[in-house]
Amino acid sequence: MTQEIGTPYSFASADAEFSEAWQNPKHTAIELPAVDVNKVLASRYVLDPPVHVTRSMVWDMEVKKSWDPLTYIPYVVSEARSWGRHPTEEGCEHFCRSSIQRAWITEQTGQVLEDVRINHKQQRVLFMGRASMTSQEGDTLRADGFQPLFHVEHAAGGTETAATNLWRIVILTGNRDDRYVTRFAAGENWLPGFLEIYIRRDLKANLRRREPVDHA
Repeated sequence: MTQEIGTPYSFASADAEFSEAWQNPKHTAIELPAVDVNKVLASRYVLDPPVHVTRSMVWDMEVKKSWDPLTYIPYVVSEARSWGRHPTEEGCEHFCRSSIQRAWITEQTGQVLEDVRINHKQQRVLFMGRASMTSQEGDTLRADGFQPLFHVEHAAGGTETAATNLWRIVILTGNRDDRYVTRFAAGENWLPGFLEIYIRRDLKANLRRREPVDHA
């Protein structure tokens, strides 16, 4: 049986919680520019065989990554498990996830707990950070306090043939902390690592970064 909109595990309730956190001026909200997947592929990579990534593929990657972060973001996660997957509103589902993750701005690692909400119609995933939750075995799990809790949204955007990858995060800081802004602004204009992994693993393409051109 699916749940009504607004119940604790619904996507709608998580979306409202995310929006409230995002609008809080004391929190640190960061949204990266949309990644034009095929444009970046063409300019920064060599592919064999050639691959055109569709929006459906980006969404397939997001759904797989949400359940199995150890496979798709091993550069962030060293241990992970997911449990309790069930439908909520029509086209939506919820499950819980625990993982050992690297801190955003320090060298520390610790346990991160997340309620994961998937909206297949909107092609959005919300990862809602939690201080504690109940494991599949009924034990109480607690997040390590090595960094503030955070909520993340991953999504597929653009059109079916001109796919984009969307990402934003709100870190529940006591006051806005620009160290996080600097950290996430320091990208190198490559695809996110999880898309590189998906192309190699799921699309069976040999993906290689192009060497930078020396204009000297």
